[in-house]
Amino acid sequence: MSDPRVFTSAEELRAGIGEPLGPSGWLEVDQKRIDLFADATGDRQWIHVDPERAASGPFGSTIAHGYLTLSLLPSLVPQVMRVEGMRMGINYGTEKVRFPAPVPVGSRLRATAVITAVTDTADGGVQVAATVTVEREGGDKPVCVAQSLSRYYF
Repeated sequence: MSDPRVFTSAEELRAGIGEPLGPSGWLEVDQKRIDLFADATGDRQWIHVDPERAASGPFGSTIAHGYLTLSLLPSLVPQVMRVEGMRMGINYGTEKVRFPAPVPVGSRLRATAVITAVTDTADGGVQVAATVTVEREGGDKPVCVAQSLSRYYF
């Protein structure tokens, strides 16, 4: 894990466009985390929460929900980039999210990011688009690729 890149102004964010950020540290996705996510969302499909049935299913074990993987971004991204010195920062959403590979229970994940755009907003902030890629240790494809949008007000 590398130290996070710290940005303190809109100008620094613009200068960081295209710079590879990360990787974050590894985060393990265990069955308890999967079960808690299932409880929170009501998505209790057997491929996520029934280890016995999932053992003979298409993935050989339970797998994390795609949205669980996406929900880990607020934990992983600050390990690769932080914005400091602003009055306010908000999660503005995502433009595109894909889950190219499953996350079997017990997987270790980490993230990298690349700022792809910084644009001014009508209300005096900047919108930062970053492509975040989450990989599984030992995996050959990413488990999540998302274009994350954040707004910062300095």
